[in-house]
Amino acid sequence: MNKNDHQEINATSSEKNIHTDFTNKMTYGEYLALDKILSAQNRLSGHHDEMLFIVIHQVSELWMKLILHEMGAAIQSIEKDDLSTAQKRLARVSKTQSQIIQAWDVLSTMTPSEYMEFRDSLGQASGFQSYQYRMVEFSLGYKTDHVLKIYEKDIELHSKLKDAFEAPGLYDVAIRALHRAGLHIDEDILNRDVTKSYKDNDSVRDAWMVVYKNTDKYWELYELAEKLIDIEDWLQQWRFRHMKTVERIIGFKMGTGGSSGVGYLKKVLDQRFFPELWAIRTEL
Repeated sequence: MNKNDHQEINATSSEKNIHTDFTNKMTYGEYLALDKILSAQNRLSGHHDEMLFIVIHQVSELWMKLILHEMGAAIQSIEKDDLSTAQKRLARVSKTQSQIIQAWDVLSTMTPSEYMEFRDSLGQASGFQSYQYRMVEFSLGYKTDHVLKIYEKDIELHSKLKDAFEAPGLYDVAIRALHRAGLHIDEDILNRDVTKSYKDNDSVRDAWMVVYKNTDKYWELYELAEKLIDIEDWLQQWRFRHMKTVERIIGFKMGTGGSSGVGYLKKVLDQRFFPELWAIRTEL
């Protein structure tokens, strides 16, 4: 055995030790807490397809956690007039939204007959009760106190939801950024009650119109506006895929939590979060 053979054996042995000796080192599974994550899929019916149903919804909740993380950071950046950082955060939100949209394609592989095998096991549990989804809506300026009532029994979670409900949303801080840039915004909008859903305003529409007609001067605000449009566009696409997947699997049956199901999902497709940004497109 020559010198090179010894070196190769030693190198292989060292590499093996690096990848197998974790006596005093954190493993990949420990870092990600995979023992908790991968043991959280508890089928109540034992039916094969319930695993798909659980995993899809858990994955979507994880993506929503990231969306809330990024939107919260974007709001803070806008408040500091650091619009370039905010744009990066919001671009990541849009990419994350695309992942949630694709999840509906996987869920739609489940047939009505398969779903009905375990639907009763869900009881009154419904996706309409997703507190993270409601927090996303809160961040976008759509406020309803329905979810606050659902989680009154959980003091810690109720407090978290209440804080989000009472905080200014993404559009609120964007409008204030318009004001700080010297564009006129009505005082009642700047000082509005942020626990109420946002309603369109002429001064906000006019301010965005100035931005879009003078993109060189207001480039960062213009880019911010387009990031907001991206987010609303992707959210509405998510809602549409949600509606069509529900219709495909249960038709027009009432939802498990007592909602009107497809009827409600169709109704919210007309909802606007950033109405002036859509209105000016007709006027430009």
